[in-house]
Amino acid sequence: MMNKTNEEVFPPQTLRIVDANLNRLREGIRVVEDICRYHKNSKELSLKLKNLRHLSRLNNYHELLTCRDILTDPLKETTKSEKSRDSLESIILSNIKRAQESSRVLEEVLKLTDDNSAEKFKQIRYELYNLEKEILL
Repeated sequence: MMNKTNEEVFPPQTLRIVDANLNRLREGIRVVEDICRYHKNSKELSLKLKNLRHLSRLNNYHELLTCRDILTDPLKETTKSEKSRDSLESIILSNIKRAQESSRVLEEVLKLTDDNSAEKFKQIRYELYNLEKEILL
């Protein structure tokens, strides 16, 4: 692992990637968690998802927050495919995929400075793969 400070490895644009993907990861998990809790009435699945959501954090929250820039996000507008869903299953699928993709981004970016955090997000992604199968089959 390299011995660099966050400023040397993570310019504000990179911290913005981390912030956006942490938000996307937790949001995606929360949507699936609530469907499992309130629609499927599954305490087991809800708790697994809740635990993953709580693991999906980093210690530098304030540093990440200072790099958040919603106003200049070139893709903040909702795309056509995001405007409609066919069923609760399609909502689960789109959100669990969103969470898996975000955990992969975090895993890759964090390899630059923090092997332990990178590994944590890899394990979150693998658990999401397992939960996808458990929830949808």
